[in-house]
Amino acid sequence: MTKGEFRVAYAPGVTPGKWAGLWAERVRDVPLRLIQMAGAEALPLLRDGGVDAAFVRLPVDREALHVIPLYVETTVVVVPKDHVVAAVEEVELADLADEDVFEPLDEVLAWLDRPGQPAFTRPASTAEAIELVASGAGILPLPQSLARLHHRKDLTYRTVTDAPRSQIGLAWLEAETTDLMEELIGIVRGRTPNSTRGRTAQQQPTRKKPPQKHSTPKPRRRPHRRT
Repeated sequence: MTKGEFRVAYAPGVTPGKWAGLWAERVRDVPLRLIQMAGAEALPLLRDGGVDAAFVRLPVDREALHVIPLYVETTVVVVPKDHVVAAVEEVELADLADEDVFEPLDEVLAWLDRPGQPAFTRPASTAEAIELVASGAGILPLPQSLARLHHRKDLTYRTVTDAPRSQIGLAWLEAETTDLMEELIGIVRGRTPNSTRGRTAQQQPTRKKPPQKHSTPKPRRRPHRRT
């Protein structure tokens, strides 16, 4: 870990802002530094010690890593706004059978059988594929988060109900499960600030004992003597 900060890489489309805000509230003495990078670059950097953790798209090679699956993304297809698909709310893969479908080299979906027909070229990146979709040369299935990231006014997207989906996970080195790492794990898992996970005994908030109530003894009544 770089002295004085905790560095976290994240794949394009992942939005770690909420988690970063919670970190700033809970770990005020160690800033969280977020670094966006291509998914293929995050794990090598993590293994080399360049970052302390990474939000990645699964599956990944888990050798010497701890990985927590977090959430599954919706898959959509990006099309021009005047495309026939734009007229419906959602589609199935069979509806794309006659379409030219782009497969960028940084594809993140694991297909057993890609829909439609292969487009005339394989773009080097999702960003380049989006440009080609805007030109009317084909369509592009991808996670909804990436469709939002590459939003254009002349394009839209629709949910593909039966397409494979991408899953986001948090990865870190097995040998580096530090208190700060436990703090991040607690944040992404929704633990409360008072959770004992990831804190040493000295870091635990002390609970004040409620003040003990002292009752004033009532005076003893003397027995009445008959005269």
